[in-house]
Amino acid sequence: MVLMTLAGWSAVPLFLRHFALSIDAWTSNGWRYGFSALIWLPVVLIAQKRGKTPPNLWRLAIVPSLLNAAGQICFTWAHYKIDPGLLTFGLRVQVVFVAIGAYMMFPSERRIVRSPGFIFGFVMVLAGTAGAAFFGENPFAPERLIGLLLAIGSGALFAAYGLSVRKYMHGVNPVIAFAAISQYTATIMVLLMLGLGHNFGAGALALSGSQFSLLLLSAVLGIALGHVFYYASIAKLGVAVTAGVLQLQPFAVAIASLAIFGERLLFMQWVGGLTAVAGAILMLNAQRRISKLARLERATAARQREALSLAESPPDGARPSAVAATISD
Repeated sequence: MVLMTLAGWSAVPLFLRHFALSIDAWTSNGWRYGFSALIWLPVVLIAQKRGKTPPNLWRLAIVPSLLNAAGQICFTWAHYKIDPGLLTFGLRVQVVFVAIGAYMMFPSERRIVRSPGFIFGFVMVLAGTAGAAFFGENPFAPERLIGLLLAIGSGALFAAYGLSVRKYMHGVNPVIAFAAISQYTATIMVLLMLGLGHNFGAGALALSGSQFSLLLLSAVLGIALGHVFYYASIAKLGVAVTAGVLQLQPFAVAIASLAIFGERLLFMQWVGGLTAVAGAILMLNAQRRISKLARLERATAARQREALSLAESPPDGARPSAVAATISD
């Protein structure tokens, strides 16, 4: 499941770069998200019919959907300015924005963000992303700078999207949550396509049958099935392992982009990219380690409270000395 997620999400930048040569970004987003929303619509409707959705689901999904739509717009437009390999390395900065947002919004996360391993990984991500961005050819070319800003902006918005899902949709089944979010996001994308897209988005219909099928396939792999595989991976492997494997995405995209589009990253760009990904893995590892420690501490505290409760009202036949020994243990 996690390898299918990696494959699907690595294919998306390649699809977007391919279609950047034939249709505009508004049209690309409108058709891809519109088609994906049709696939997800039965999920949320069936869940509602069975009473498995919270009554305020659609209200809770508004803020995450707006952030997701904004992130998707920046992400897609970046493919019209820079090549996929550089773009996906630039997206690693997303974990930095997640860390900052989590520190501000969730007090329980501050212990993780303050840890030395997390801070060191944080610095590595920043340094590595800067290296991948500015060690290439013509680093200050206007189009390139715009593309990098769009990539970083999409990373920041996707980070805000993830944090908003945690804040507003806590306790909602993640598949149902995304099914609802995809409906709002698709509505925004289709309206933007009709208002800003070339010929109201009809340019996609001028594609050949095989190319139009590829456009729809990109929606299935990257949006519809990609998120199903992602949630299934988390359920089986956990967040840390799944996120760690997905750090391979920039390398998969860069290698495929070299083969398909002839995108060549210089040696120092690869060094920067490796540094950024290694930093992201360090941050994830610090989060996993400290979260595990916090769970152990909570479990220990719960056992101590239970022992103290027994000491205050021991069951029939229990001796105080035995209870005291339990507390000591």
